[in-house]
Amino acid sequence: MAEKRRKFDPEFRERAVRIVTETGKTIAEVAEVAEDLGINETTLASWVSRARRAGTVPAGGNDELERLRRENAQLKRDNKELVMERDVLRRCMVLWVK
Repeated sequence: MAEKRRKFDPEFRERAVRIVTETGKTIAEVAEVAEDLGINETTLASWVSRARRAGTVPAGGNDELERLRRENAQLKRDNKELVMERDVLRRCMVLWVK
């Protein structure tokens, strides 16, 4: 016997899509949100895709999130460079002390 399809009201769909887009989740990461909401992940992914195609939500998330991601990437690069400089200075100090 076939299962009955659940119907979701437009407000529920809109909120689910907003959760995905505002948290910056990609369509691949939708499974967590879908599980929390008790719906199928492909259903939520299709809602998000439809909303993005319709232009009701930005494709890349909000501008603040993108700015923070760029800043985080830059800070990681800076940190990596500083770690390398510190290691070089440590080696120089060991040689200088001997």
